[in-house]
Amino acid sequence: MKKIVIVGSGINGLVAANYLVKEGYDVTIIEKKDSTGGACIKDSIQIENKKIDFAYGATVLGMMPDFIFKETGLVDKVEGFYPKTPKLVYFQGDNKTTKIFQNHDQLEKELREKWNEKGRISDFRNDENKVINFIQKLYKEAISPSLELANQILGKELTSMWISGTAKDLLDHYFTSDKTKLYMGMTVIESGPASIYDPGTAFTIPLMDSGSVYDGYWGYVKTGIWKITESLTKINSDLGVKIHLSSSINEVDAFNNSVSFVKDDKDYKLNYDHLIFATDPVTPSNLINDFKNEKNNLDLIGTSGKVTAFFKNPVRWKESNNYSDSFRFIFSTDTLKDFEDASQNALKNSGDYFPGFIQIYPDGSAQRTMGNKENYDKLIFFTKNLSYNKKANDLEDIKKKIVSTVLPYIENSDDLVYSKFLTPKDLNETFLFPKGNIDHLTMTGNQNFDKRTFSSQSSNFYSYFDYNNIYYCGAGSFPCGSVAGTPGYMCSKQIIKAIKQ
Repeated sequence: MKKIVIVGSGINGLVAANYLVKEGYDVTIIEKKDSTGGACIKDSIQIENKKIDFAYGATVLGMMPDFIFKETGLVDKVEGFYPKTPKLVYFQGDNKTTKIFQNHDQLEKELREKWNEKGRISDFRNDENKVINFIQKLYKEAISPSLELANQILGKELTSMWISGTAKDLLDHYFTSDKTKLYMGMTVIESGPASIYDPGTAFTIPLMDSGSVYDGYWGYVKTGIWKITESLTKINSDLGVKIHLSSSINEVDAFNNSVSFVKDDKDYKLNYDHLIFATDPVTPSNLINDFKNEKNNLDLIGTSGKVTAFFKNPVRWKESNNYSDSFRFIFSTDTLKDFEDASQNALKNSGDYFPGFIQIYPDGSAQRTMGNKENYDKLIFFTKNLSYNKKANDLEDIKKKIVSTVLPYIENSDDLVYSKFLTPKDLNETFLFPKGNIDHLTMTGNQNFDKRTFSSQSSNFYSYFDYNNIYYCGAGSFPCGSVAGTPGYMCSKQIIKAIKQ
């Protein structure tokens, strides 16, 4: 029986373990922390002697493929939903939202009226869907991404524009209004300060809509998104996956195929046939004792943070309160130039905060819709562009600035009783992200699509450099992070194929 050792028990390690143990392999996970889940875990607070759980790291589910949700068994353990209502957008000075309808005709009418958009909205969505279908084919069939394959399936024009092109050129091709361009292109800086002028950044736009668990949209999990990793841990344990928590690895002996680690002050050694790192991208090189390769100039800086705000009564929005489950977006910039300047200033670390946009997740309202009643309402303010070098405790003024940007849109803002702030520096220390980046590596052109790999082997995209039995499938590999498990799935499928050959 082949022995598989997996380092890291975030979503990718758990998904890889699920598929490999069901293939009949002996699977062991080694985890540094005292619980599984990676950044998909819960935290808890007491407010007026009432306990409430909330998402510590990841908050919403969106990029997971539906087949992973079903094949792992999560579909039987986890309940969720996504809002069918439009997303709502505010720009500076707006009292009323612009509605991002899912229906193309409604959306086109809305953007023409609100933002004077004269471009080709339906063409954009139709072309994006072609690219998304291509991406989803890569996921399902565990095919390594390549420009050659993209040209073959999509054609050279779409490939050049949507995969190898710049986000700026893509947005200019379809749209005339800067506001439309800002909304459609904001995901370029989802995790870090990628430049819209960087070739390869166009790909991030369809990538962020490529999950199929909620038909390409983002949504919520009943109780909280941590139920995904908690449930998958239980499923895997029942299948026979062995999990060592609170375990510190001393060394990976790649010559003798062994991992040495310490748990409860005892030394252990595991032999492996195949070793998987489902970790940040820096950890493997620190642990492999004969590691000689190096991927230089990694873009690791993260600029995303979040504020979790608790209200003693359900939030009442001054406008469009009947869309209480909808995502809302507040932009602090009106032009692509200002948008670019803000993200690049965060990259330069020339200040603590350069307002770009705040994405609001109304988690409490969604929980009520799913029948989960909690003591307090919750809003999450996912925020761009924070610099890297300070923790939340040193940025109380920035937290107040973020909160004060949102509260004017809320009728019962006085019901806010507590807020929890996480900066990129906090994310680094809490979840071991090398530079606080939620996707571990920024989605720059040189770290996107076919370049989002450490493999030197064209036949095995997830191998770690030139090692034949060591693999990397963390958030720094294709496609990226999020609570999706796609890298873990694709890596496991490529290992299974290699073993069977």
